[in-house]
Amino acid sequence: MRSEHWRYYAIWASRLLVLALLLMLSVGCQPLSSHQATAEETAAPSRTPTPSVTPSASATSTPSLTPTITSWPTRTATPTTTATATPIPLPSNTPTVTPTVGRWPTPMGAPRTLRVPILMYHYLSEPPPDADAIRIDLSVSPGVFGQQLELLVDEGYNVISLVDLTLALQSGYTLPPKPIVLTFDDGYRDAYEWAYPALAERGLSATFFIVTGFIDEGYDGYLTWDQVREMDAGGMDIQSHAHTHVDLRDRDVEYLVWQLLGSKEAIEARTSHPVHFFCYPSGRYDEQVIKVLHSAHYWAAVTTKPGATQHSDIPYELERIRVHGSYSAENLLSAIEQTMTSAEESLANVEQAISYKEY
Repeated sequence: MRSEHWRYYAIWASRLLVLALLLMLSVGCQPLSSHQATAEETAAPSRTPTPSVTPSASATSTPSLTPTITSWPTRTATPTTTATATPIPLPSNTPTVTPTVGRWPTPMGAPRTLRVPILMYHYLSEPPPDADAIRIDLSVSPGVFGQQLELLVDEGYNVISLVDLTLALQSGYTLPPKPIVLTFDDGYRDAYEWAYPALAERGLSATFFIVTGFIDEGYDGYLTWDQVREMDAGGMDIQSHAHTHVDLRDRDVEYLVWQLLGSKEAIEARTSHPVHFFCYPSGRYDEQVIKVLHSAHYWAAVTTKPGATQHSDIPYELERIRVHGSYSAENLLSAIEQTMTSAEESLANVEQAISYKEY
């Protein structure tokens, strides 16, 4: 009887234990209240990534990594390369005349031959009463010179520089119609008194070949360095005619360097412009002179050879047309036209010879 009571108590005790366990489980699985959920989310890190690292109690002492508009570069803040902001130069058929790009123009393409007259003046004044035949022949009166300029312009000639001609020969630079070059030899004082004003008045320019030693010594009848500087500042082209105007043939290299490079540096020191061209004194030169000219970085040289046919492969032998003292404006125009006709025939013969050779 007693054993049955104990079994009865054991069964109920086990039932109560199971009931208690079920009650505990049911209480633990109930959803949290809104207050408990807020506390739990605040205490535990969220699985959703946030822009900041572990939050700090002091926002000012710990920099936040949260990106903002001002902390990151934008397209408007960073300049970009556009056609309007950075213009890109396009190739042109007419190259810019920039003689300081290199020591001499780079030859481009096949050798070129052009028909361009280069006029050769000397004195621009009335010869003195006791002048000899040479002085008279070299002297053009200022009035006639003005008439010659007017007629050349009326006939459509365009005055260019020796730089323009060299670039046309070497690089294919496009010249204007009927180009012509004006040059003055020796650097006489009347170049400043008459030629410079007449040219400036008409918006024209010319090349003046000066003898630097004559200026250094203050020779009467020749330019001064102050006049040279003024003419250079006024748009005239000042180039070298050697240092002492002597025959340069059969000279050693040291002497030629003194004559050619010395005069070049003397002019450049006074004008701050490069000297690229040379005029042979009395038209006399040899191969040694040409070699020194090339080594001294001269681009070309003018001769006294009559003609108007200029070749890119012999730049140190440019042909010229002598302006005689007896020439009126009409005489000069006729001489130019005759020379150009001869140059055209000569050029045609050269081209024909080349075509036969190629054939």
